Amino acid sequence: MLQKSNQHFNKARENLKVANDELFKPKEDVVTYLVCKNSQYAIENNLKGFLSLRGFETHNHETLQGLLKRCIALDSKFKNIDLKTIDCRAHLIDSTYCDDVNQVNSCFKTADDLDTFLRQLNIIS
Repeated sequence: MLQKSNQHFNKARENLKVANDELFKPKEDVVTYLVCKNSQYAIENNLKGFLSLRGFETHNHETLQGLLKRCIALDSKFKNIDLKTIDCRAHLIDSTYCDDVNQVNSCFKTADDLDTFLRQLNIIS
């Protein structure tokens, strides 16, 4: 399970970097789809990484909200993670995406906050 969790955490790190790099472009050049999807996948992979680290299986058809609930059940500190700014939190990732730069900024911020949270808990480095 450690190898699987590391794969998820490494993928999340890659996703977050792609989203961040895209946001550094001038506003009119930002491809919002890239920021949106990579932010969503970073959140998903970090949550799945935590669950895998704790010995739990994850599935392809789980929502971000569902994954977060499972993490909260294992560690109440995950209640500090707020997915409310992500409109698609209760849907499968492939079902919707944002096309507004401000909206994808909030998705990225949530992904970045989760990354920071996991670093503070020394789950990732």
